[in-house]
Amino acid sequence: MYNNSMISRSLTLKLLSALVIFGAWEISSRAGINYAFPTFFESMLALWNLTISGQIFIAYAETLKPLVVGVLISTFIGVGIGVWVGLSEKFDWLVSPIFIIMQSAPLAALIPLVIMAYGIGITSKTFVVCIMAMPVIVLNTSGAVKNTPTSMIEMARSFLSTEREVIFKIIIPSASPVIFAGLRLGVSAGFIGAILAELKITPTGVGDIISYSRMTADYPSMYAAIFSIIVLAVLFLNVLERIEKVLFAGNDRGYVS
Repeated sequence: MYNNSMISRSLTLKLLSALVIFGAWEISSRAGINYAFPTFFESMLALWNLTISGQIFIAYAETLKPLVVGVLISTFIGVGIGVWVGLSEKFDWLVSPIFIIMQSAPLAALIPLVIMAYGIGITSKTFVVCIMAMPVIVLNTSGAVKNTPTSMIEMARSFLSTEREVIFKIIIPSASPVIFAGLRLGVSAGFIGAILAELKITPTGVGDIISYSRMTADYPSMYAAIFSIIVLAVLFLNVLERIEKVLFAGNDRGYVS
């Protein structure tokens, strides 16, 4: 009963937040701040037209290829490296600076180097997604592993648990809330990387809709495409949140019994 009440309250707050944002969007555009800023209803009509024509689905069929592949690579490799960095001080000293630099470097400046190395195909776009997503995942995971309560590890070892059991039953479950927070940030960064790659490398997918709409002054369609990206990103993040709750249900810290 309590959980249902919390879910209902959370959903209500999210809906109210959305209404406030959309209302502010509509009022601001009608106030005539900028001719290139369409109203919310104009943008939604454009999104409806893109959906009916099937153009938005064709675009996402292209956009999701490097995005999904890049996020999956970043997740599996990033979590693995992050756990290793968190467990090994020497590996931390060797690897962490690389990902800190990757996270700090302006991506737009790196794209020409990526194009020179991998061309203008899906490989370069996938690499851009990885550049955006992986550092966040690695650094969040390593930080979470380092902050695992020492008392839990010592207790597990006192019961003659193997190192493998300590890692998979104590450290990773304990670090899971922060790891999943890193995954959510990584997915968000991956979306940014995918769209930026389409805008800067080759105009395909949703990036092509944005570029073409801007060039033809079809601003409602441009904002509609951007809005669709935000909606899809929110859905991805909610799926991750659901997965986390299913995997570590009933335990705030995520320990595995």
